Amino acid sequence: MTTSHSTPDPSAPDGTDPFAHKGRTKNLVAGTVGHFVEWYDWYVYGLLAAIFSAQIFPSHSAFASLIAAFLTYAIGFVVRPLSGIIISPIADRYGRRRIMALGISGMALGALIIGLTPPYASVGVLAPIMFVVARILQGISAGSEGQSAIAYLVEHAPAKRRGLFGSLTNLASGLATLAATGAAAIVTSAFAPDALASYGWRIPFVFGGIIGVIGLVMRARSDESPEFEASAAVDQKSAPKKLLELLRNHPKAIIQTAALSAPAVAYYTWATFLPTYANLTSGRDLSQTLAGSVIGLVLLVITVPLTGYVSDRLGRRKIFPIIGAVGMVVLFYPLLLLLNQPGFGVYILVAASGWVVLGIWQAVYPTIQAELFPAAVRVSGIGFAHQIVIAVFGGTAPLIAAAFVGSGHPMLVAVYMIVIVAICLVVYFTLPETGSRNPQATVSVTDSIAVVADKSAKKTDVRNESSPV
Repeated sequence: MTTSHSTPDPSAPDGTDPFAHKGRTKNLVAGTVGHFVEWYDWYVYGLLAAIFSAQIFPSHSAFASLIAAFLTYAIGFVVRPLSGIIISPIADRYGRRRIMALGISGMALGALIIGLTPPYASVGVLAPIMFVVARILQGISAGSEGQSAIAYLVEHAPAKRRGLFGSLTNLASGLATLAATGAAAIVTSAFAPDALASYGWRIPFVFGGIIGVIGLVMRARSDESPEFEASAAVDQKSAPKKLLELLRNHPKAIIQTAALSAPAVAYYTWATFLPTYANLTSGRDLSQTLAGSVIGLVLLVITVPLTGYVSDRLGRRKIFPIIGAVGMVVLFYPLLLLLNQPGFGVYILVAASGWVVLGIWQAVYPTIQAELFPAAVRVSGIGFAHQIVIAVFGGTAPLIAAAFVGSGHPMLVAVYMIVIVAICLVVYFTLPETGSRNPQATVSVTDSIAVVADKSAKKTDVRNESSPV
């Protein structure tokens, strides 16, 4: 193993950081840009479903077509846990960077398929089939992306900046949501209804596929996580054995990770269904609600890195459950109730308030999840719990919300989100404080194997350099 990551770092206990890396900026950009591409493609589907649903999934009513589109959207979530369970141990065995490169390739290809699929009127049932194939491909890709990117960025972080670096994964997804919402707002306002339904909605998907190529190139040129390299040098278990080790040794951490991820039900509702919810319940114009969501998302993009930065100073546990989860429980019902009042400013207030509390949650949970597991099973641990929860609660969120609205009980959308977040809040009080003020060399406070391996490798390198050739 080549060990070129010995740059001095005064934040470490002995004055050096065994995992400092000279290419940290390049790797940081590669991780965040790729994550941006992944989630831009993911969110733009939900935002434009109301536009293309009748063209790809024709039915007896517009609402039935929308439900079919959201069912297809949910298919991507169904395959995510399978991908998370199968592929995550491979990332723990062979590296984070390779899996991230494969993930972004699949997501970009899926976006191009969706953007270029002919309408049902031209190719018949092949149109919805192609959408299903694309969503399965994107689900597999997304199922391997999140946990790999979290581990990759946190493992590249300086010891006292892990909260900030971990928050950048969700800063990237926030920017992706902002970009997807902005793209949806632009095409819905720039094109006449007929042109929008014919080809206008396709432009954001094609754009997502093109920028996916950029992310792929950046990830192909990035460096592997030094902590993974050190751990893998001494722990060479097969991927199935790593999964068994995870289930046997870390059941509590798996439950805590699942609870940290479950508020995604609120995030996906806010990101993909809130504009449609306001359109269906209060008659607001869809292009205006999309524009209002863009304004609200600006606060999310500000909140996430700021909270991540503060968590490096005040600790992870106290910020997330107290402010983030409690904020969701307290605010969601009155915010959705407020949408019954007219006015563009009212919608902005609702969207922005929700994004602030969601941003506090998003900022902290990735780093906490990474710090709960040692490097040898980190991606497996996050992926196993996170992807199952996302499939159950995230993927079905817009579908369930649409069903509540269609049945004449729109406020049940808020009740549903509040109940799930409240249950998670109970689990948060069992979380350890992972944000140590005395920075340890490894991400997990219980993981010493990576440091031992790294120091051993350096001693070997020194001996080799001093030996005659």
